Amino acid sequence: MKRMQVQLDEATYQVLRRKAFERGISMSSFLRELLRMEFTPAVAPRRLESFGFIGSGRSRQGGLAPVSERHDEALAEDLAG
Repeated sequence: MKRMQVQLDEATYQVLRRKAFERGISMSSFLRELLRMEFTPAVAPRRLESFGFIGSGRSRQGGLAPVSERHDEALAEDLAG
């Protein structure tokens, strides 16, 4: 870990101090956390093509459509035979 010195105006210092206190951590630790968040590259979102399995579980709902609302009847019908 490298040591450095940073000069802050009074208002910024007070905000940093209060936020660190609220989190129960040191000002240095809080400042490192802020810098890490700022400089860590964001993870690129996955493209929808990566989720080819979406829709693979579709079923025929028949006369019990929509099954999402009539699931108890659909289960009873399936268990009956």
